Amino acid sequence: MPPVLLSSVAMVLYLANSFYQIQRFFTRRPLSTPLMTGLSLLAAACHGLGLYPLLINDQGLLLGFFNAASLIALFIVLLVLVCMRCLTANLMLAPFQLLATLAIAGSLLVTEGQVQPIHEAPGVLAHILLSILGYGIISIGVLQSIILLFQEQQLRKRPVSAWIRSFPPLQSMENLLFSLLWGGWILLTLSLVTGWLFLEDLFAQHLVHKTFFSCLAWLIFGLLLWGRHQLGWRGHKAIRLTLAGFFLLMLAYFGSKLVREFILLG
Repeated sequence: MPPVLLSSVAMVLYLANSFYQIQRFFTRRPLSTPLMTGLSLLAAACHGLGLYPLLINDQGLLLGFFNAASLIALFIVLLVLVCMRCLTANLMLAPFQLLATLAIAGSLLVTEGQVQPIHEAPGVLAHILLSILGYGIISIGVLQSIILLFQEQQLRKRPVSAWIRSFPPLQSMENLLFSLLWGGWILLTLSLVTGWLFLEDLFAQHLVHKTFFSCLAWLIFGLLLWGRHQLGWRGHKAIRLTLAGFFLLMLAYFGSKLVREFILLG
């Protein structure tokens, strides 16, 4: 099947699954987990098969802006599926599948800017994989923090709505957030270490912004986790620092790629 057709099928399946989840959520009707999982896995398979020819050519790995966004979206969808037993998946999966749809559309419709192929040395591939996994887990943590913020605000109202009462307890939601942040921070640490070991120069002109903002994000998440352990930080302070660290990660990867590939060479 042609890659464009596979990608189009993935978008249709993602949209159908997202609509199903959102419709069930707002009507307070139970989800069919086998149906939701089956659609998600089929969509992810089509997504991956359609993306592969755009990522790999004879010269190496082509991680342009939209290809990278599509790959990260695919990893996040798969991570959410893996973690469905401990995540509020009916809240998590639909937003990321909608983002995956947008990323696929961008990779198909927008011509990528000037992209240098990445040679597929094992150390470099390990660095890329760790970066994507770390970014993915932190992205899930960010959505978890937004849900937690909304839950906190709604619980202050009286009477509390039935669908808010269907959420896991606030303490469980907060513990899950910090578990995700710990996992993302460890992977981010490993990605920085492998980058230092296997990339020729982390502070070369085309990498300096990414390295700088990634290190800042690493410090913020490290500070947040230290504050949680030593000072009991929680609530709005934890959510603000989570969002700040994620914003820096977005600047590190997508901000620098956007400037290099589309603005400076546009």
